[in-house]
Amino acid sequence: MQSLSKLLCFISGMLVAGVANAGQAERAYKRGDYAAAVLLWRVLANTGDPKAQDNLGTAYAEGHGVTEDYVQAAAWYRKAADQGDAQAEHNLAYLYDRGLGVKQDYAEAEIWYRKAASQGLADAQTNLGLLYRDGRGVPQDYREAATWFREAAEQGTSVAQYFLGLAYFKGQGVAQDYPDAIAWYRKAAEQGNALAEHDLGVAYGEGLGVTLDYAQADSWFQKAADQGDAGAQYDLGISYFKGLGVPVDYVQAVAWVRKAAEQGYAKAENSLGVAYLEGRGVKQDTAQALILFRKAADQGDPTAKANLIKLEPPAKKA
Repeated sequence: MQSLSKLLCFISGMLVAGVANAGQAERAYKRGDYAAAVLLWRVLANTGDPKAQDNLGTAYAEGHGVTEDYVQAAAWYRKAADQGDAQAEHNLAYLYDRGLGVKQDYAEAEIWYRKAASQGLADAQTNLGLLYRDGRGVPQDYREAATWFREAAEQGTSVAQYFLGLAYFKGQGVAQDYPDAIAWYRKAAEQGNALAEHDLGVAYGEGLGVTLDYAQADSWFQKAADQGDAGAQYDLGISYFKGLGVPVDYVQAVAWVRKAAEQGYAKAENSLGVAYLEGRGVKQDTAQALILFRKAADQGDPTAKANLIKLEPPAKKA
């Protein structure tokens, strides 16, 4: 009886120590002492603790406290996922989705995303929705995609709110409804989601689901452009070129369009080419215009192709 009591005390002490180590690891990670966190997580992970295994996997995936190693990340995520840890299931699915540390396999990604999504993990619900939207690893099914986006959106996940809004905007898996689209875009935009900020700006600029309002459009474009969204940078530049909601200002226009062009945004490359061709906001430079038109044309931009033909008409056959 006394031996049993000692054993129970020993086990209790080990459990208390484990909780302490978990807390110490979390605090070490938050203050940037990744090596200490990894050391503590490894001890716990080797005892079979799924949270520690998942955290150790993330340390390997991000190269925090250890050399970045997706193969190791996948191995630790799998140990935790096999125990039903939702976050690890999602993280393992993500590696299969992107082909990181494992062979890219959308069907396998779907299996693990679904396990995590079924436990209510919003990120997994969002990513499962994207698989259905794009038909990766599963038959394309917009209705199923919208269902999963809604699950995550109602938990307040901005990415899911944006994609649900986009589904309503395009009528994919749900009846097309601009006001509903705007409502979901706004929820995501108010959380700082750049894609939603940009698309909300587009809605104001075209009067879709809201009253046409160029000033509002530019306000949302600015928010997204400041986050580096190429589409928003381009649209804000066009507003300055055309004087939509802002005074005409070719210098500002070129500055924003250039930011988008430098990200390889074809429409921006073409518009910047036009600015060089016409000398608006920059010194006139036909050679630079041609370079930009070619870049955009190589991406299939039809306007850039037409501009190239105007400047470089096909040679006449003899």
